[in-house]
Amino acid sequence: LVHAMRTRIITNSAFAGPKVIAAILFEQTMDRQIEGRPTPDYLWNVKRVVPLVKVDKGLADEVNGAQVMKAMPELDDLCARAAGKGVFGTKMRSVINKADAAGVQAVVDQQFEVGLQILGSGLMPILEPEVNIKSADKAQIEELLRDALSKGLDSLPVGQQVMFKLSLPTVPDFYKPLIDDPRVLRVVALSG
Repeated sequence: LVHAMRTRIITNSAFAGPKVIAAILFEQTMDRQIEGRPTPDYLWNVKRVVPLVKVDKGLADEVNGAQVMKAMPELDDLCARAAGKGVFGTKMRSVINKADAAGVQAVVDQQFEVGLQILGSGLMPILEPEVNIKSADKAQIEELLRDALSKGLDSLPVGQQVMFKLSLPTVPDFYKPLIDDPRVLRVVALSG
């Protein structure tokens, strides 16, 4: 029934590029079909919408004001299947609740580590270190995060890019240095 609901949304005439740039699929949705075609194929070849797949398995308990992702032991298999189905990239979410440098760094380190693994499979990783928009020290978290993400980009192999999905910042254009960095394909907004 859930897939039938998603199919109704995707097959609706309003759901198409250029109104919709990309769609993040759950693994089961990626493995199913729409109108007799694999979902990623339908999204790209019929709707001109970029297919992405969610790869994280949820959040670990909070440590140092942040929640890293739970272990993903089947990530290589999932990425291989996704690439074989024509998926463009992945997304994975961590959460930062407090302006704790160690917590922010743990999130960024894990996001880049997993991002490099995803790049190795030929997919585009969307790194999503969400800043809790209700945090009392949101602006301070953003400062720590922007600096850590900028340094994290140095771990990318030459010629490789990542995308970022970031909470809307407290200060307009705060993430412009990341947007302008040639190692960043795109920065997309996370509503929180």
